[in-house]
Amino acid sequence: MSNDQDNKIVKAIKDKAKDLEVEMSFFDHIEVLRWHLIRSCIAILAFTVLAFVYYDFVFDKIIMGPKRPDFWTYRMLCKLGDYLGRPGFCIDKIPGEIINTEMAGQFTLELNSALIIGVTLGFPYLLWELWRFIKPALHENERKAASGFVLYASLLFITGILFGYYVVAPESISFLANLSVSDQIKNTFTVDSYLSSVATLTLATGVVFQLPMIVYILSTIGLLTPKFMRSGRRYAIVGILVIAAVITPTPDMLTMSIVSVPLFILYEVGIVVAGRVEKKKLKKHNALMKQQG
Repeated sequence: MSNDQDNKIVKAIKDKAKDLEVEMSFFDHIEVLRWHLIRSCIAILAFTVLAFVYYDFVFDKIIMGPKRPDFWTYRMLCKLGDYLGRPGFCIDKIPGEIINTEMAGQFTLELNSALIIGVTLGFPYLLWELWRFIKPALHENERKAASGFVLYASLLFITGILFGYYVVAPESISFLANLSVSDQIKNTFTVDSYLSSVATLTLATGVVFQLPMIVYILSTIGLLTPKFMRSGRRYAIVGILVIAAVITPTPDMLTMSIVSVPLFILYEVGIVVAGRVEKKKLKKHNALMKQQG
């Protein structure tokens, strides 16, 4: 056998070994990710079980809260109306009857609402587990730059959830419950429809409040700049109004304005975040040029 053939065989064996090493490394990463996701699911399941055990409180105080006239938001609006001399601000009646139309509807309601509570409470832990998976692949400077990601993302999510639950959901439910095109039509809502509305409005607002974190990620990888965001502010305003219209299923301008204003503020915060990221990149670039010089 010639030397060339021997070299080809040796090269083929080395290439095969490298392929196997890469393949094993890939499956090792998948295995690590799987355990991170399993721990996240266990945490969400634990919160879900906890919500199921204390379901009387969850249903009466949390889920049905925006349907009760003594809800915190409605009481604050009444106080605000008294202070401003505008009694029209006060919401003291949420008409409409909530009914169940399916045999297993109430049991399904328990499961679905407990799961929604579990996912909401377990979301910060899910972010932390994902951060633990990504962290080893980052360089030291990248770890420092993204060290507060989980904290800030969790705070924004919780702020969005509270804003959605205490502002967006009650305003939308009050508008829809009081809307009547004819006295001959009585508002009667299924419990699934009510739960879906409260959960969608609340969770959607929590997700939308992640805008600064999305801007940070896109700015870090170079897909977004503060100059681009400033020049596209007019288009962003239109997009924010569309998002507000989607989140709030009402044509009520007051409710849309209540949702739009925080989104405008978050967009401006995103511009500041993108500016800081750009300054850090420029600083690193100048330091690198000095070292090379």
